Formats: sequence, structure tokens, C-alpha cells
Amino acid sequence: MNFTDEMPVTGQIKRTDDGAVVIARVSRGSNVQEYHGSEMGFADRKIVRVYRPDDHVFSRDAINSYARKPITIDHPENGVTPDSWKDLAVGEIDPVGILRDGEFVTVPLIFRDAAAIRLIESADGPKELSMGYSAEIEMIDGVSPGGEPYDAIMSDFRMNHVAVVREARGGNQLRVSDGAHVPWGASPHNDRKDAIMADAIQTRTVLIDGLSVVTTDAGAQALEKLQGQITDAQTALAAKDGELAAKDAKIAEMANATLSDADLDAKVAARADLIGKAKAIAKDVETTGLSDAAIRKAAVVTVLGDAALTGKPDAYIDAYFDILSEDAAKGDPVADALTTGVTVATDARAEYVKSLGTAYLQPVGKGA
Repeated sequence: MNFTDEMPVTGQIKRTDDGAVVIARVSRGSNVQEYHGSEMGFADRKIVRVYRPDDHVFSRDAINSYARKPITIDHPENGVTPDSWKDLAVGEIDPVGILRDGEFVTVPLIFRDAAAIRLIESADGPKELSMGYSAEIEMIDGVSPGGEPYDAIMSDFRMNHVAVVREARGGNQLRVSDGAHVPWGASPHNDRKDAIMADAIQTRTVLIDGLSVVTTDAGAQALEKLQGQITDAQTALAAKDGELAAKDAKIAEMANATLSDADLDAKVAARADLIGKAKAIAKDVETTGLSDAAIRKAAVVTVLGDAALTGKPDAYIDAYFDILSEDAAKGDPVADALTTGVTVATDARAEYVKSLGTAYLQPVGKGA
């Protein structure tokens, strides 16, 4: 059978980088609770008194069942299942730090949902906690160690979720909640006037886009959560708008950086000059598709080899390229000398042959 225990939040909510944390008591040990017999399957009984022994409330299996159970806003009608977890959970119970605290069980609650955190931090937000769990009921008469008579014993506790609720009908004491207040679970009997008044449907006024909307407490919480999600979405959209504006500015900057015809001509001329110098240094160097820096390096590597440039900065390579380029422009002095000598000899021979062909035309001198 399903049950819900309720108590106020006792710890201070502390904000963290990924949510908010509060240490709180969420369950109580040895005590007797009264339930409506009709809701527990006993139509012939008005009240059933149920005892919760410590050895069951604080058993290893029961304590372990708190770990990582989801936090919800109010009790879900059918508890939390894998199918509904994504829609219902606003946080979870941290498995590290679950402990027995006297007659209570104390757990660390980690709230992950921003809207839920705002809700519990608000002045009029819900401030009490209620465990939702399943347990076995055995009809056995007896008297508790505290001297309270009972009609049944509750055992085999297994936690399902912990709900944030606006009002625990047991006031400041942990207890199993009323079915009219919380649809999920069996209903305890309570004759307190404030508990009876809580059965009435309560309404709240919520401001939505400047309009006052009257709704139930659960509806108000749902609207507040939705408003928080809308605010988060608007923040995300504003961030995206900022990113798009930055991209537009970058595109405009790139458009303004487009080269003019004169700039393009100068760039082409500089590129041709660089390739010419590289070919002068090493005529077989490959330049197609290479950047200016890569062309300089390829020319120097052709002359010096890869090992000579290992670990050398770009400035070193550029300087060496300039040196090799200057040397290439000066030419080879030995080759130049040989070439000049051949040219002079060739020109002299041509002049001699020409003189032989025209010698007979010269006047014969008078001899003795």
C-alpha cells in the first residue's frame, strides 16, 4: 500500500553552482498513526491505528531506498515511474549523507530545477516535505513501546519520492498525509480543525503577463513553474540573438576587408615576385597551392634540407630565404666569367673571318 509522510523543511537552503541543497528530516520512526478504515480496505472499521516499528523504519533496505529518489512539487497521483520521472522530478535525494537522526531520517535534498528553487525560496512558497513510499500492513493488535495501542503494524518500507508541499496536515510533526490533501497514498484520520479546513479547495491568485489568474494551489505551482521555464527560454533566446549579432558583425567586417583592384594587383605582383625568387633559389621547387610562408620554407628546404630547419622559427626561415634570394640574384661569378670569355673569343673570330672576305678589295700599296 502507498503512503506519504510529511514534515516542514528544517534546514537552510544553500545555492550551489548546479542547483540548491537543503538538509532535512523526511521520515520518523516508532509512532502510531490513525487511518480511515474505509481507505485501507476495512469498511467495518472507522479508524485503524497503525504502528511503525523502528527496526523497520530504520532497516538497511528502508534507508537505502531513499537514495536518488526524485523530488516533486506536490505528490503525483500515481507516484513517480520511469515514464513520468522526466516530467515530475525537480531534483533528487543525494545518496551521500542519508542517516538516522534520533527518531528521524535526515537526507540531503538536491534541487536541480530553477523554477522549483525560486518557488521554495519565495516568501509564500511551500516549505514542507512529504515522503511518498510503499509499505506492508499486517493486522495485529498491540501496544507500542510508547504506550500507544495499535491495530496493525507497518513494515517493508520502500521510498518512491519526496514531495514539496504547502501544508503538512500534521502541523510540525511528521505523519502520513490525508488522502484529500494528497491523492497518492492512504488517508490518516485527523480531527484537528486546521486539518479539516485544509480539505477545502484552496485558491491562489497568480500574475501571468500582467493579468491576475485565480487557480488552485497546484495550478498556481504549475503556472509558476511554466513561467520559470518561459523566462529561461527567453534568456536562451537573448543569448542566441547576441551570437547572431556577433556573426553579422563578423560578416560585415569581412565584407569591408574585400581587396580593391589596386590592392589585388599589388598582391598578385608580390606573389609572382615571391615565386620568381623561390624558383631562382631552387628551380624545381613546388609552389602551387602553398602559402607565402610555405613557399619560402620549401625553397630553403630544397637548398639546406629538412634537418637544418628543425625547430627553427618562421623568422629564421624568412631571413634565410632573403639571403638565398640575394645570392641567386647576384649569379655565379665563375660561370659569368666563362660565359664572358667565350663571347669575346667568338666575336674576335667573326671579325677575323669578315676581314679575310674583304681583303682583296683593299688598295695594293706601292712597294719597292
